Amino acid sequence: MKRNTLFCALAVAMGLAVATPALARSTNRQDKVEALTKLVEKQQQQLDQQQADLQALRESLKRLESRPVEQQAQASPPVAPAAVEPAKPVFTSAPGVSVALHGFVNATAFSQNRSFTFGNGQNAEFPEPGSSGRLSGVDVRNTRFWLDFSGAKFAGDWTGGGRIEMDFFGGFNGTGAYSQQQPTPRLRQAYMDLTNPDSGSTVRIGQQWDLMFPLDNTPSSLSHIAFPLGYGTGLVGWRFPGVVLMQELNHGSSGAKWRLDIGAFEGHWSGPGNDVNYLTAGNVGFRPQVEAKLRVQDKTWVAYAAAHYSQVDLKGVGGTAPTPVKSSVKSVGYEVGGQWKPGPWVFKGLVYSGKGMGQIFGALVQFGDIKETGGFLQAGYSFTPNWSANAFYGISKPKTQDVIAWMGNGASGRLKNRQAALGLQYTSGAYDLGVEWIYDKLDSTSDGVDRKTTNGNQVSLSALYHF
Repeated sequence: MKRNTLFCALAVAMGLAVATPALARSTNRQDKVEALTKLVEKQQQQLDQQQADLQALRESLKRLESRPVEQQAQASPPVAPAAVEPAKPVFTSAPGVSVALHGFVNATAFSQNRSFTFGNGQNAEFPEPGSSGRLSGVDVRNTRFWLDFSGAKFAGDWTGGGRIEMDFFGGFNGTGAYSQQQPTPRLRQAYMDLTNPDSGSTVRIGQQWDLMFPLDNTPSSLSHIAFPLGYGTGLVGWRFPGVVLMQELNHGSSGAKWRLDIGAFEGHWSGPGNDVNYLTAGNVGFRPQVEAKLRVQDKTWVAYAAAHYSQVDLKGVGGTAPTPVKSSVKSVGYEVGGQWKPGPWVFKGLVYSGKGMGQIFGALVQFGDIKETGGFLQAGYSFTPNWSANAFYGISKPKTQDVIAWMGNGASGRLKNRQAALGLQYTSGAYDLGVEWIYDKLDSTSDGVDRKTTNGNQVSLSALYHF
């Protein structure tokens, strides 16, 4: 009511302001009074009408609020179709957690002049000594998909997320006539992240790549993705369950970004005992693989240094297995590498040295107290936004005497391997098409005395679609 009184006072004041000139021209006092009275009455009528309209609007709002949500939507005035934005699909799991599906479909038609160790096609690694005969086929096992989770809340300033990642290198569905066309899914990674954006800290728990694997500078290839070019011949690393702490050292500052990673991973070895039931020498006691990595990244380059240490008890779980060479092995490794992108060029590479690194694909995938050195270099050039070419060379050289000493006890007689590759790639949107030639030269021995050199070639055509 105070609002109505104020409104009336204002209306009267406005009326007086409007009527004053007319009254000033009137010589009859009675005419002035009548004119003023009529003006006040008119303003009062307008005020009454406004109050009635306001009351009607209040009653309409009350009736609308009392209806169900569905009826409110129907009672709303229609909106022009052009003004309606289509709803975006949302993929969620737990409340507040979003899920993103990513991956790629990869197909490679290949031809080889001999069989390769660990498989042919997309996972060919070393030529098999003594093998002969040409073969060809089409391999789709690189095909991969993963789910990224984000948005989970932890404690304080910490948030969570994670990843589940799979491809189809889990083998084939049996050994029958049609098993080759039915590859088996394989779990690659399954980890959770706890992240504090204020301190630049991340804790990763679960199966993940160890810190010696070159995630920052993996060689580019359309045919060798899950098993990269140079895998075991110039680069090492494997996936293990474990925990890694990643800490940004100059969090929030400008310039190059420094980060320190420290990890502990499940132990592993080729035996003795059951290799698939936590009964190998690497699982004896609580002796994890311990690794550290110092990484620095700027706008056009990234560089890092990594170290690895573990100890395995070759007497096995229970301490009863025979140890023909020695009772334990210390696994030690050091690595430096990086990537540089000057203009249209891309350079990737690393060098490493160590001993006893069979569990992380070292020593040409041989187990024992075997010293080794290795590394790789790849140079890429983009001719246009669509066309690019890559040249690769990798080498691994275990110590010959160590390999011979451990033959039959984890070593297979692989003494030295060199791998070279040339690739031409066309990229358009989400699609990649490429042709690649791989040449591999392996020196080996079958008895510690003889020496054999085996050459292998693979030519491939690949197509890849990202999603």
